[in-house]
Amino acid sequence: MSSHGPHNAFCIIETQVPFASRSRLKRVAMSEPSERLREARIKAGYDSAKAAAEAMGATPSTYIQHENGTRGYPAKAAARYAAFFHCSPEWLLYGRSRSMADHVRIIGRVGADASGEVFFADSDARFDMVPLPPGGTSKTVALEVNGSSMPMLADDGSLIYFDDQKVEPTPDLIGELCAVETEDGRVLVKRLQWGSGPGLFNLESAAARPIKDVRLRWAAEITYYVPPRQARRIIKRADDFA
Repeated sequence: MSSHGPHNAFCIIETQVPFASRSRLKRVAMSEPSERLREARIKAGYDSAKAAAEAMGATPSTYIQHENGTRGYPAKAAARYAAFFHCSPEWLLYGRSRSMADHVRIIGRVGADASGEVFFADSDARFDMVPLPPGGTSKTVALEVNGSSMPMLADDGSLIYFDDQKVEPTPDLIGELCAVETEDGRVLVKRLQWGSGPGLFNLESAAARPIKDVRLRWAAEITYYVPPRQARRIIKRADDFA
């Protein structure tokens, strides 16, 4: 075989690629907003458009139309989807910068009273965003502390992060600051302690009396804390990227 054989074979294969195929590849690369929306949903771990719509509180029929391309979606919807799927509105709409992929949503605020109760963002809100913390995952979300509800734990204006996994409390969370949901549906940020019997827990804070012997639907350890001054520099308000 000639020493030029492999080179010539490669050239023959290359020239046999039809022009129409190259054009098709180019069209695929220049995807549509609906295709990028579907890609973002899949990368966020949702198996179906309906499941993603329900998780973010959107109308499933509208979202499905946005994803299958039968109906375009406006900038306001793009901002909402981008916040939920951890990407940028510009990428969804135009294929530009996906830089928000390393950010997470501020899903709510810890109220100004001593209860430590979390007030979630309205389902129609465009979420504020903050950078993913060290060790963060696709499940990581953030809460913004408002007022003096958590003295000696988290100051007014600070950020606290946790992984939104909705799992039952485990022994390793005892003594830790956690986001929890009680049996009656309240979501609180408290220090978790054993209660007086099986399946019962005490919830402690520095500013209020302990809540004793409650049953919990889930508990998630607070994994990262950002003090107020730094938090003000890193929060991206929804209006900044709408």
